[in-house]
Amino acid sequence: MIFRIKNGKNLFFFAKMKYTINIYTRGKDELPVKDGFLKVAAVTPAIRTTDCHYNAKQIITAVQELPEGTALAVFPELCLTGATCGDLFFQPTLQRAAEDALRFILNQTIETETILLVGVPVAVGAELYNCAAVCLRGKLLGLVPKQNLTNHSALFESRVFSSGKGVCQTVTFAEQTTCLSADVVFTCRSMPEFSLGVELCEDLWVAEQPSIRLAAAGATVIANLSASDEAVTKDFFRRDIVSVQSARLCAAYIYADAGEGESVSDVLFSGHNLIAENGAILTESRRFSTGSVVTEVDLQKLLFERRRITPFECTELPVVEFDFAVTETSLSRTIDPYPFIPSDPEQLKNRCEDVLNIQSAGLAQRLRHTGCQAVLGLSGGLDSALALLVTVRAYNRLERQVGDICAVTMPCFGTTGRTYHNACELAKACGVTLCEVPIADSVRMHFKDIGHSGNPDLTYENAQARERTQVLMDIANANGSLVVGTGDLSELALGWATYNGDHMSMYGVNASVPKTLVRRLVEYEAKRCGGQVERILADILDTPVSPELLPPENDVIAQKTESIVGNYDLHDFFLYYMLRFGFSPAKLYRLACLAFGGKFDRDEIKNRLCLFLRRFFSQQFKRNCMPDGPKVGSVGLSPRGAWHMPSDAVATVWLREAETL
Repeated sequence: MIFRIKNGKNLFFFAKMKYTINIYTRGKDELPVKDGFLKVAAVTPAIRTTDCHYNAKQIITAVQELPEGTALAVFPELCLTGATCGDLFFQPTLQRAAEDALRFILNQTIETETILLVGVPVAVGAELYNCAAVCLRGKLLGLVPKQNLTNHSALFESRVFSSGKGVCQTVTFAEQTTCLSADVVFTCRSMPEFSLGVELCEDLWVAEQPSIRLAAAGATVIANLSASDEAVTKDFFRRDIVSVQSARLCAAYIYADAGEGESVSDVLFSGHNLIAENGAILTESRRFSTGSVVTEVDLQKLLFERRRITPFECTELPVVEFDFAVTETSLSRTIDPYPFIPSDPEQLKNRCEDVLNIQSAGLAQRLRHTGCQAVLGLSGGLDSALALLVTVRAYNRLERQVGDICAVTMPCFGTTGRTYHNACELAKACGVTLCEVPIADSVRMHFKDIGHSGNPDLTYENAQARERTQVLMDIANANGSLVVGTGDLSELALGWATYNGDHMSMYGVNASVPKTLVRRLVEYEAKRCGGQVERILADILDTPVSPELLPPENDVIAQKTESIVGNYDLHDFFLYYMLRFGFSPAKLYRLACLAFGGKFDRDEIKNRLCLFLRRFFSQQFKRNCMPDGPKVGSVGLSPRGAWHMPSDAVATVWLREAETL
C-alpha cells in the first residue's frame, strides 16, 4: 500500500509501507457521485453478542438492502462481535471468529460498489485494538484503531484494548496485508472531493478529536463507528456534538450507533444514527430501532466552504487511494426551494425578528451618527413598505417621534389608485408625516428639455426613477435628513434598478434582503402590528410587484416585474446557491428542477437561469457603487463587505454551460 505525503514538490513514502492497493472500477461498473453528491448510509444491524458469523450475515443483508448508488456505509463500533463482550475480547476464539467474519464479508462483497466500515477487534502481537475495517470490493483498504478509549460507565475499554495513537504498521488480517493506522485518509482519485477520515465513538467526545487532524489533512467525510450507551437527554447532546463537529470541520459526519443485540446487563444502546453536513443534521434514525438512514452529502459545497474560510489550516497525513467511476447521483435529500426562508414557523418568526432588528439597528446607528432625520419614498409596494416599517423600528429604538419620519409619495404616469391609496394609508397608519410630490409635469418638462418624444421607452421609464430620487435627495437636503433606500438584494442581483435613480440612497436598509424574504418580513410585521396596518399591508402583499413606470390599463398595473425578468423564487434560488456555495449552472439547473418540479417546467428554469446569469454579470457596475446598508445574512452584494467582483467580468463560461443544458 502506498502512503503518499506531499513535501514541497517531492513525494516520499513511509518505509514500512510496502504494498500498493489501487481499487479501480471496471468499465461496466459505475458509482453515481456526479456534482459532488455522495450517497452515504449509517446502519445499525440487529446483532447477537459474540456470534460473529451471524453478525456478518446481518451486515451483508443490510448492505444488500441499501439504495442503489450508496457509496459509503458505516456500521457501529465492534459490530462483528458486539461492543459489550468485556473480558471475552481477550479470548483468541472470539478474535479468530471476528477475523473469519470479516473475511466472509470481504468475499461476499467483491462485486459491491460501496465502501464498508465495519467494527472489529484486531490482535497484533501483544496488543488488541478496537478497529474500523475499511473495505471496498473485497479489498481491505485499511484498519483504523480507536485512539481514545472509553473508561467510564460499563465500558472499561482500557482494561481490554490498547490506544491506537501513533500506531502505524503493516499487518496481515483476514488474509490480506494492509495498514493499521489512525492517521490515514482514504481518497478517491476520480472524485477528489471524496476524502474519508475515520474515528471511533469516544474519539468524538474528547477535547482534541482525531477528526480535526483528519479534516486538516483533507478529509471531507468523517465516519464514526460508535457504541454510545443511552441515557435520558443524551440524544440531544449526541445530536448537538455531531452537528457542531461537522460545522467546525466543514465536513460531512456519519455517525453509526450500536443498538439491538448488545448486552443490556448494565447499559442500553439505542441505534441513534446521524448524518450531518456542515452543521445541519440531514437525517437521523428513530432511537431504539434497527436499519439504516441514507442521504446524500454535497462534497462540492463543503470544499467551497473550506476555500471560502481563510485560513483552513492543512496538515499532511498518509493517503490510501481508491477509485470510482463518476456518474449522476439520484438524490433523495430535500432541496429547499426557498433557502432564505426557514420552513419551520417558529424559526421563521425568529428569523424575521432577527433581520428586522439588524436592519433597524443599522439605520438607528446611522441616524444617531449623522444627527439626521429619515426621508424615504413610499410607493405602495412591498420594498418601500418594508423600508418604512424598518424606519419606524429604528425611531422607536432611538426613542424619537415617528412623526418626524418623512414618507414621500410621488405619483406619475404608472401610478395606480390602488398603490397610491395604500401608500397614503400606510403612512397615516404608521403615524409618519406624508409628503406628496406629483412629478408628471417635471418629467414632461425634462422630456422637452432633452428632446424626447414622451413615448414609452427606456428613457421614459428611467427619467421617472431619477426624478423621484432627485426629489428625495433635495427634500433630505432641505430638512437635514438622509434618504433611506428601498431596493432589495434580488433587484441588486438582477440590476433591476435605475442607475442613479432608485439605485441610489444614503442608507439602503433592504440591500441584503432578497425578495422572497421581503415578503415574509412584511407578513410578519403585519401580524405583529395588527389593526389598520395589517389590513393595508395585506393588500400590498396582494399587489403585483411593479416599478410602475408605464401607464396602467384601466387603473390596473400594466408593468409586472416577474413577467419581465421571471419569478423571484427562481432568481433567489440561483442567487443563494451560486454565491453561497459556488454551484455551477448545471448544478443550479439540476437542483432547481428538483426543487420546483411541480411549479416550473424545465425549459422555463433553464431560460430564467440564463437570464439571471446575463443580468448578474452585466449589472455589477451598479453594485460596485451601491450605498451603505446592513448585511443581514450569509449572502450579500456589497462591494465592501460581501461580494468582490470586477464590473467588466463576463458571463461567457457560465452561459456556455447553462445554454447547453
